[in-house]
Amino acid sequence: MKIVEVNAYHVRPRWGFVEIITDEGITGWGEAVLEGHCDAVLACVQEYRSYLIGQDPFRIEDISATIFRAGFYRGGGVLMSALSGIDQALWDIKGKAFGAPAYELMGGKCRDKIKVYSWIGGDRPSDVGTAAKERQNAGFKAIKMNATEELQMIDSYDKIDAVLERVAAIRESCGKYFGIAIDFHGRVHKPMAKILAKKLEEFDPMFIEEPVLCENMEVFKEIAVACNIPIATGERLFTKYDFKRLLQVGGVDIIQPDLSHAGGLTEVKKIASMAEAYDVALAPHCPLGPIALAACLNVDATCYNAVIQEQSIGIHYNVGKSVLDYALNKQDFQFVDGFCAMPTKPGLGVEVNKEIVLEENLTKHQWKNPIWRHVDGSVAEW
Repeated sequence: MKIVEVNAYHVRPRWGFVEIITDEGITGWGEAVLEGHCDAVLACVQEYRSYLIGQDPFRIEDISATIFRAGFYRGGGVLMSALSGIDQALWDIKGKAFGAPAYELMGGKCRDKIKVYSWIGGDRPSDVGTAAKERQNAGFKAIKMNATEELQMIDSYDKIDAVLERVAAIRESCGKYFGIAIDFHGRVHKPMAKILAKKLEEFDPMFIEEPVLCENMEVFKEIAVACNIPIATGERLFTKYDFKRLLQVGGVDIIQPDLSHAGGLTEVKKIASMAEAYDVALAPHCPLGPIALAACLNVDATCYNAVIQEQSIGIHYNVGKSVLDYALNKQDFQFVDGFCAMPTKPGLGVEVNKEIVLEENLTKHQWKNPIWRHVDGSVAEW
């Protein structure tokens, strides 16, 4: 079997799909995007065509290593996101060729289902108590929300109090044991992060996410000393080498590699194993589409330390199209009592509606994240 064609598509709301076609008629799908930089990533996919055309798609490790190492410059969001989509598509092909889910080729599953959480609140969180209760009534056991709006390095306590009021509303409406994940989104710098993390303790959050950005990863240990809440991070790290540094620094309890940014199934499986050796949990980042979600589920199936899975059905970014709009087998992505079953179809387990993909690609989205500014005019972290 040989690779004969590589295609890349823009699809709303902000995603990029990769299609790899073989000479035996087996097609694999991947999701390659760096939100806000889709054009760059899909151009990079096309640039990698010379590494792919004519190659045996079963040689996933070799193709991954060649793309990563042979180009001299390596890592980073754009290059690794392109590789991620390609890697997903190759696993999709291999699973389809053997008539088995990808996880069966990765050692088999160690669980039948995994807990999932739902997003609430939007970029500037509001009405979170009501929204969380709606998700609980729908069967979810946990939600995630952005903690705060823009926050300067030293800011006023009214913004801290607003966060506490929102979390209190969720705890009051959903009860003591409902999972609350609070995403600082890199908007909070060390001085305020320590204060906010400490004050959130009383609400027993499931975890706090990106209390500071990973370029300041040495601070995680300091925040961990300041509070007794699990710390999660990793969506902006792209290789096993990035995660090696994170795990060595310490202070983090949950890693969140993104299957569409961190090298696909091949690299993230290795990252997950590294984390397990440090007694660190895995919760893959996935505010993306059906292919990325399916890829995540295949890794979750094989990793003992996987604890919960993000998914983007109902997330505020999904305008115009949502996850299941691109899946023909929507029934395989139903959440029951807050859990998602492992895929059962060959490959990644998602049947992509190519007709809609082609239609979407005719009018390419240009999604960009908002640019925020503080009241003094300086740029704020979004």
